[in-house]
This record gives sequence, structure tokens and C-alpha cells, in this order.
Amino acid sequence: MEGRSIAALARDHGVSRGAIRTAVADLLPNRTADDEDGPAQELPVTLDMPGKVADSLRATELEPTERAALDQGVTVRRGQGYTLRVSAVPAVHRQLLARCQPLDGGQELPAVPAQRKARRKYENRGSPLTP
Repeated sequence: MEGRSIAALARDHGVSRGAIRTAVADLLPNRTADDEDGPAQELPVTLDMPGKVADSLRATELEPTERAALDQGVTVRRGQGYTLRVSAVPAVHRQLLARCQPLDGGQELPAVPAQRKARRKYENRGSPLTP
């Protein structure tokens, strides 16, 4: 409204700034009522993946979205190893976690304690993302 601030409009009308923001957002032409009724879009979440898990996943067959998430990850040096900071939607993180289950051993594969611990760390970091 003629370049007036949200705070000024809120004072003039005796309402909160949040109420003004909501009213203005509802008036925007690119926002429709259908947007509110549709499923909520998942936002990307950044998780630190231990390097042992990342190395294991890079050696496996991945879907394009999973491969892209790994390729776009940022390497952070941690002592002798590294951590891969991966930004992806929670569904991709859950898929990656499912693909690194063999690190726990089983199915005639020996369990390496360091790999098992790395997988558990990644699982614990992603546990708030489970539906």
C-alpha cells in the first residue's frame, strides 16, 4: 500500500504485524486457495553424514535424486576423516539411510564397528525426520 511499512499499517489498524502479513499474502496474485489445500511441500534439510557412510553410498547404485544430493554435499574435514553436509528433502535422507543398512552387517557381510557407528550417527541425526 503505497510503500508503507507493515509496522505502520499494523499501528493504523490496531492489529498485529502477522495479521497484516497474512492479509497481504492472501492478496498476492500468485497465491490461490488451492495452494493451501494441497499437500505441504517438504523443505530441504541439512544433515551431516559421516564420511564412512558417504563412501559406502557412493559405491552403491543410487537413484538420480540420491546421487545429486551426495554430489552437491559439502565436505567438512573432521580430524582423520570427514563429514559430508548434505541438503535434501527428508524423503531423500530416509532413502539414503535405508541404502546404508548393510553397514550394520548381516546377510553374510561382516560388520565393521566403525561403519556401524557411522550409520547409527547418521540415523540419529535423521531420526527427527521420520514421519
